[in-house]
Amino acid sequence: MGHVPPMQLAPFPRPMGIFTPFIATQSETLILQEKVLSLSGNSFDIQLANGQPIFKVKGEWSWSDRTNVMDMTGNLLYCVRKRHLTWHTTFCVENANGEEIFEVQARTKWVGSKFIGSFTSATGQEEKLLMKGDWTDTTAEVTDEASGQQIAAIYRDRWNAREFFGGQQTYYLTVAPNVDMALLVAWCICLDLKKEECKG
Repeated sequence: MGHVPPMQLAPFPRPMGIFTPFIATQSETLILQEKVLSLSGNSFDIQLANGQPIFKVKGEWSWSDRTNVMDMTGNLLYCVRKRHLTWHTTFCVENANGEEIFEVQARTKWVGSKFIGSFTSATGQEEKLLMKGDWTDTTAEVTDEASGQQIAAIYRDRWNAREFFGGQQTYYLTVAPNVDMALLVAWCICLDLKKEECKG
């Protein structure tokens, strides 16, 4: 695993997110490591920087290309799937009841990628987030559109041995205090799915 310097993000002024048990109380860095022997792809083990496991991600082979995100007891939090027959690549996030709770649109730019997502926080607040990646999609920033405040950062370690020899991705996701860590994992998944789509 490559070394990533610790990052501290300023607290968001209010709770933002859907999965309130996973709202960060301090600036947290999550490490997403793709499983080496995953047949379906897009399966990750996710842990905090201190090594504590927090989420599991499991991809499924299907027409909808579902990627399921679960807590460590195996409870399904949500799934990410690609919406077909859309002008821009669009991902929708559905809760365990199959209800859509979040939509992310990906728009390719000459100098990287741009993602736009909207959802309703548990408090009833309508939210809109923007994510912009560099031209290699090695780094990305997620910001709150209304305030312009950065709420998360994503770094993909392109030079670790797992990716260099086996193609397994490692992502580092830093989330600001008062922001839903589970929900920001979805952004990381969308970035990875879009990257795989571009590879063809």
